[in-house]
Amino acid sequence: MIPADDPSPDALRALLAGEHGQPFAVLGVHDSGAGRVLRALQPGASAVTATLADGTDVPLDDAGGGLFVGVLPTGRNDPVPAYRLRIDWSGVQQDTADAYAYGTQIDETDLAGLAAGDWRCARRALGAHWLRHGEVEGVRFSVWAPNARRVAVVGDFNSWDGRRHGMRLRHTAGVWEIFVPGVQAGQRYKYQVHGADGLTTLRADPVAWRSEPSPGTASLVADPTAFAWTDTDWLTRRAARQAPDAPMAIYELHAGSWLADDAGPDDTWDLLAERLPAYAKAMGFTHIELLPVMEHPFGGSWGYQPLGMFSPCGRLGTPTSFARFVDRCHAEGIGVLLDWVPAHFPNDAHGLVHFDGTALYEYADPREGFHPDWNTCIYNLGRNEVRAMLVASAMHWLQHYHVDGLRVDAVASMLYRDYSRKPGEWIPNHLGGRENLESVAFLRQMNEAVHDAAPGAITVAEESTAWPGVTAPVARDGLGFDYKWNMGWMHDTLRYMAHEPVHRAYHHDDMTFGLVYAYSEHFVLPLSHDEVVHGKGSLLNKMPGWHGDKLANLRAYYGFMWSHPGKKLLFMGGELAQRSEWNHDATLPWAQLDDTGHRGVQRLVADLNHLYAALPALHALDCDPDGFRWVVGDDRGNSVLAYLRSDRRQWVLAVCNFTPVVREGYRIGVPAAGRWRECLNTDAATYGGGNQGNAGGVHADPIAAHGMAHSLVLRLPPLTTLLLTPED
Repeated sequence: MIPADDPSPDALRALLAGEHGQPFAVLGVHDSGAGRVLRALQPGASAVTATLADGTDVPLDDAGGGLFVGVLPTGRNDPVPAYRLRIDWSGVQQDTADAYAYGTQIDETDLAGLAAGDWRCARRALGAHWLRHGEVEGVRFSVWAPNARRVAVVGDFNSWDGRRHGMRLRHTAGVWEIFVPGVQAGQRYKYQVHGADGLTTLRADPVAWRSEPSPGTASLVADPTAFAWTDTDWLTRRAARQAPDAPMAIYELHAGSWLADDAGPDDTWDLLAERLPAYAKAMGFTHIELLPVMEHPFGGSWGYQPLGMFSPCGRLGTPTSFARFVDRCHAEGIGVLLDWVPAHFPNDAHGLVHFDGTALYEYADPREGFHPDWNTCIYNLGRNEVRAMLVASAMHWLQHYHVDGLRVDAVASMLYRDYSRKPGEWIPNHLGGRENLESVAFLRQMNEAVHDAAPGAITVAEESTAWPGVTAPVARDGLGFDYKWNMGWMHDTLRYMAHEPVHRAYHHDDMTFGLVYAYSEHFVLPLSHDEVVHGKGSLLNKMPGWHGDKLANLRAYYGFMWSHPGKKLLFMGGELAQRSEWNHDATLPWAQLDDTGHRGVQRLVADLNHLYAALPALHALDCDPDGFRWVVGDDRGNSVLAYLRSDRRQWVLAVCNFTPVVREGYRIGVPAAGRWRECLNTDAATYGGGNQGNAGGVHADPIAAHGMAHSLVLRLPPLTTLLLTPED
């Protein structure tokens, strides 16, 4: 109870107009000159009666404008009696507890922690949380809007009337809160924000756990029922499965288009749970990586312009169905990684832009707060509350949904203040440099939180520059990521493969340069969605020649990639040798598998994945220079590469011929005598090739070559990668 005199006429006018910034000072039970007065604002009601705990009914007088007032039969020194409101909506009776009968809802320590940047406090303090007060169950709504003049929660439970549930401002952190009894799971809601700029807007909850399917933009009250997880065994062992010495072959996909033609409304996750984990397992992938599944208003952004950083996209299904999908992946032994976007957000009116009438989530100066590449807003990571909210988002996916890792999008754009900007279009940091020190601090905070509170989970950076220490621990001045996408390797090698074979001799270094820096970070080799969109063509159509040549080039390139140091990532459709560029509005061209050449590429990818996992030499020292040795790195005239992979106990020899010419009698030094088995040949007939090779293996001669005492004489098929390993 807040003691107060009778409200002034101005205060009453503001209350009835839905403009009063402190409705708790007027509504509910208060002492006044008339005694202990109960005020209830129920616009549209024909009558309101307060029923006390002892059964006494106190009819409230209609004071006009939806305000009902009555004097309770208790003394000022008596405890405020418990009561319920019986509201007559023109013949329809509603019995409910009064939202204004309850005091403050959020602990002061959580508010102080939010203001200080503690992600745990942000997670507890913000959003729609189920609570029970005695026998009354409801939802506590709370939102950070420190500069707003007034905030109300509106939704299905109050006819979207902003006058009925004006919220209380907690000044410690600028958080508005209210407990609304009787709210049901699945009901829509938004915040009506009277901003500092004088405008009134309707905003989705920035930390909603569930969102309305597009084209709707409301938040939904999430079901509080805990999901029955069955993946305890997976979680206890996943750290080893994602370690630098483990095989990681990642299948990247867009959930909405993998089987778009088969998916009905709201059942995408359940359909994927039925088919995708089993497919990924059969193909030998260890992980799937989903393009952002966070709520995003524009489907054509593929999720990279999200607004619901805690909410699975409503177009794909419910939070429960998403959890069921993750659980099913873990049951099949498949890890789940999510693309996550803390770099920027779109400026949709129901979202974060000028949320409380000021630049709250974004920088105010467009030289810091506007992204010229994507026409989006840039998070102000200098604000404690913004950092806390984003770290809380990361931890929500890892803890609540048991996701195994986050691939952080557009890290390079976060690290540099002059990213994609001309001179004069950016502001230096306080030291005069181009580095975004706020982003550096945020990324370190996020990575430390992940490794501290989500054991075994990983983070992966999409970072395209030479920023030092991306995967170095924070304690050693690194950013703290577990892995980094090797964008340089991808660009160099795809550029090489696009050349006609006759010209490749002049670009040989494109295939070898990656080994100069291969161990400077823990790398993932990415053939991602970015390489098959916006007119770049499919991977197959990047290859030169006629259709059969394209398939052979692609097979040889995959053999090179899977034998090269670094974890592997392939975007969906790459395993089909998809002919067309990826279209997010269409399903994958599964019918292409009727063609033996395309089916052969799919079989090759599966065999490469299984071989990569089965032979520790191909993965155990991915991040250690002891795991790689050049044998032939300088034969640019023949466009031949040969190198050894090792785990210090076993050898695998990879030999690549990137010309359409058979190389007969090609001698290559090896570190072991005896017979070397040809364990993979990308020209094999089963992959759609010409079936040329070495009859399954060859014996090493005691003839020195390439600094080794023994050597093999090989037949190198055209446009082929061979993998050989000693039988003994």
